[in-house]
Amino acid sequence: MPEKLDLLAIGDTTTDVFMELKDASVIKQPEKRGDKLCLRFGDKIAVESVLEIEGVGNATNVAVGGARLGLRTGIWTILGNDDDGKRIVSDVFEKEGVFSENVTFDQKERTNYSLVLTFNAERTILSYHAPRVYEWPGSLPEAEWVYFTSLGQGWEKIIPGFLDYVRMSGCKVAFNPGTIQLRSNREDLKKVLAVTDMLFVNREEAEKICGCKIESMNELLEKTKAMGPKNVVITDGVNGAHTLLNGIYWAMPVLPTKVVERTGCGDSFAVGFLTALKLGKSEDEALLWGAENASSVIRYMGSREGLLKRDALLQDVEKQTIKAQRV
Repeated sequence: MPEKLDLLAIGDTTTDVFMELKDASVIKQPEKRGDKLCLRFGDKIAVESVLEIEGVGNATNVAVGGARLGLRTGIWTILGNDDDGKRIVSDVFEKEGVFSENVTFDQKERTNYSLVLTFNAERTILSYHAPRVYEWPGSLPEAEWVYFTSLGQGWEKIIPGFLDYVRMSGCKVAFNPGTIQLRSNREDLKKVLAVTDMLFVNREEAEKICGCKIESMNELLEKTKAMGPKNVVITDGVNGAHTLLNGIYWAMPVLPTKVVERTGCGDSFAVGFLTALKLGKSEDEALLWGAENASSVIRYMGSREGLLKRDALLQDVEKQTIKAQRV
């Protein structure tokens, strides 16, 4: 076991199966919950391609992404005691250099599974979270940063253990709440936000945390920060990333690139950003690192293929003329 990790990721892991659609349509409903992906009901729909990727999810993407960028990373996640789970440990964690001794194997339930429907470079995810009994592990290695992210129903049971770990280890906390966490008891969410050094969310998630829709990005950043985190990073699709870091507002535009599929874009941005901070880079440099890593990931199908190694990222950063700006 390493003496101390640079980054420990905590969250669920899944197997993703991507199916690329051509015979589909989108109904615009901006005034409701969002646009609708439509397929013919009761029919057999042909797909253009199928790709299965084992060992992905917010925590796994960040752990692997950090390892590729040269960090000592580890993960605590729960996998099914099945072939999928065992392959994820051997073919993903061990192969990528992610410390995995703290992986828990569920003896009753299978590894999580998601069907990702891609259409016009966007994705709709049908996600199966196996029912888990979440219990804080007896011990976890110390880490400079902990990336706490998506977990399933019952995730709140580990909050006391997580808060004790943060208090005892003195680690810094990056929080990227998943869908179930955002829909849970707000008091549970606030307990984690109160110890969060860096919150990573998209615009819709920030509005859920604040409980209101806000047009002004700076105001949204302020209101999100008022919920507890010390610093806030909000990604906003084609509008790029906006941050409130140590009292300063920054905007990082999207870097021009071919978009194949956007799964893992937020994770790749977050781990690029955190790695730059770990290496002593300035905040505007960290935003560029995040944007370059995200730009690479969306050129591929799936959330892992495009995660950059440090030398490649440094080359991309050196050539880039687009920079983050104070706003």
